[in-house]
Amino acid sequence: QVQLVESGGGLVQAGGSLRLSCAASGRTFFTRAMGWFRQAPGKEREFVAAITWRGGSTFYADSVKGRFSISRDNAKNTVYLQMNSLKPEDTAVYYCAVKEQSSGSYYDRGLYNYWGQGTQVTVSS
Repeated sequence: QVQLVESGGGLVQAGGSLRLSCAASGRTFFTRAMGWFRQAPGKEREFVAAITWRGGSTFYADSVKGRFSISRDNAKNTVYLQMNSLKPEDTAVYYCAVKEQSSGSYYDRGLYNYWGQGTQVTVSS
C-alpha cells in the first residue's frame, strides 16, 4: 500500500506561482512513476504531468507545457509540481498518483494505482 499526501495549494492571482508537494509513504516509492492530475468542478479528472521513477522522463499536458514543471526527490519520497504563470483555468483540485506498472501510457488516469486526497488550487483573475 502507498499513502500520498498533497500540500501547497491555495489562492493565487493570475500570473502567480505555486509549488505543490506530494509526500509518499508505505511501499517503495522511488521505483514508481508519479503523476499529477486535476479536476475542476463539473469536469473529468485530467492529466497534468508525470515523471518516471528515475526522473529521466517527464510528460505534460499541452495546456501546461512551458508553465508547469514536475520533479521528484526520491530521498525524501516526494514529488513536486512547480506551477508558474497560473491562469484562472488552472483552478481545480490537484491530485498526485502512483503508477506501478512501467508499461502503458502515463497520460491515462486508469493506469494509476494510488491517489492522494487532493489539494485545492484557485487562481483569481
